[in-house]
Amino acid sequence: MAMVIGTVLALVLLVASFKMFEYLDAKEIMVIQSPLSGELTWCLAQGVKYQGFGSVTKYPKRAQFWFSASTDQGSKNDQSMEARFNDGGKGFISGSLAWEMPTAVQYLTSLHQKYGSAEAIEKQLVRTVIEKSVYMTGPLMSSMESYATRRNELLNLIDDQAVRGVFKTETYQEKQKDQMTGQEKTVSVVKIIKDEKGNILRQDRSPLEDFGIRIFNLSINKIKYEDTVENQIKAQQGAIMQVQTAIAKAKEAEQKKITVVKEGEATAAKAKWDQEAIKATEVTRAQQKLEVATLAAEEAEQYKKEQIRKGEGEAERKRLVMQADGALEIKVKALVEIAGVYAKEFGKQKWVPDIMMGGGTSEAGSPTSVTAFMDLLTMKAAKDLGLDMTIPSGKTVAPVK
Repeated sequence: MAMVIGTVLALVLLVASFKMFEYLDAKEIMVIQSPLSGELTWCLAQGVKYQGFGSVTKYPKRAQFWFSASTDQGSKNDQSMEARFNDGGKGFISGSLAWEMPTAVQYLTSLHQKYGSAEAIEKQLVRTVIEKSVYMTGPLMSSMESYATRRNELLNLIDDQAVRGVFKTETYQEKQKDQMTGQEKTVSVVKIIKDEKGNILRQDRSPLEDFGIRIFNLSINKIKYEDTVENQIKAQQGAIMQVQTAIAKAKEAEQKKITVVKEGEATAAKAKWDQEAIKATEVTRAQQKLEVATLAAEEAEQYKKEQIRKGEGEAERKRLVMQADGALEIKVKALVEIAGVYAKEFGKQKWVPDIMMGGGTSEAGSPTSVTAFMDLLTMKAAKDLGLDMTIPSGKTVAPVK
């Protein structure tokens, strides 16, 4: 009997030991509810904590929330969120975000009392807030805008409303031209209301803000549109691509035209500058020739002046010589040369006849008559030369060389 009692006590102690202490991981927050008073004790730091037979609930400090159509992201079911746009189109948004538990005890206690588990917080609080933000963002744009031009804005609007609360909006009808058909249609346009300072007005505060939960890294990885919207978007894309292609071709043609014009201008400019280069070369060559000719003319003129100066100097010299002695030396040389010529010629003649008839001293051919004849010839030559045989007074005759 004692053995049975001992065994029972051992089992009780063993079971009780699991209710006495609890280990807290660094990634978690733990709350211990007292078994008697019901008091909640929050444990934020990791380690072994005293449980005292109380109930323990653990929450992750941070978790990833998926709202995706893909079965490998979060749940195996389609968790995407529906958005209805102002053109009536419908899309299903897939994405994710990270959410973080508060550290303030009042927020933790409020969350624990109202939701009781991390799963409940994620499904009943986080998801609900994101769904409402997505739903209120859809009417702010068209399907095509959410697909292309305002895709980033779509993400920002969802995040803003999830963190701070949904916008206060007003709706009005507006006629717009259909991008595909060109026909006018009436569209419900939702406009965000702002105060006089430009601040966005909110319908209410975000529940996440009320509970101190922080969300971050919101991302959208896919928007699945209805088939009709998908086809319309594809058609619009095709039309836009055609327009862009036409614009691109027009720009290409315009650019080609500009290129051709520029090439023509460049060719014309090159030809012009080639001609200018030839002209410059010819002008330079002509200038060189002109300069050479000018230098030659100046040289000739200088030579002419030099020759004139030489001639004038020689004439002046001769004039002074004539003025000094009447060109006596020249005259004497001339007479000597004349006499020499006459003597040479007379030497060739036979002045004495081979047969002499009678005797006389003054007959022709006598030495006296020959001398006289030569004097006459000399005087005649001097006269023909225009030489003045007179010797100025005070001058002497220089010996003939």
